[in-house]
Amino acid sequence: MTDDASPDGRPDGRPDEGPDTGPDTGPDTGPDTGPDTGPDKALTAAEAAVLAYEGRTWPGPGAKERAIREGLGMTPVRYYQLLNVLMDDPRALAHAPGTVNRLRRIREVQRARR
Repeated sequence: MTDDASPDGRPDGRPDEGPDTGPDTGPDTGPDTGPDTGPDKALTAAEAAVLAYEGRTWPGPGAKERAIREGLGMTPVRYYQLLNVLMDDPRALAHAPGTVNRLRRIREVQRARR
């Protein structure tokens, strides 16, 4: 090793930063957790369960909310928040088109009334 070489053996004195992989595109923000995770990504088990619950019929008031708490382990408020996001998710449409389209029609009717 010569006197002008860095401790890792680079002749220019700069530390080795690994192979150049092209321009830096910014920090890695981790996995995409939003609804638009792409058509190649499958729904999570919770998302699929929400769509399955929404596709069922319920015997009376309160039964669905009780089943959401007991069966899914989430509050009804969280359930409906997730369901609202899923209504605009193309993965949900591919998974349960009848349920998603029915929910979208209901939402549009409600919006038109306002």
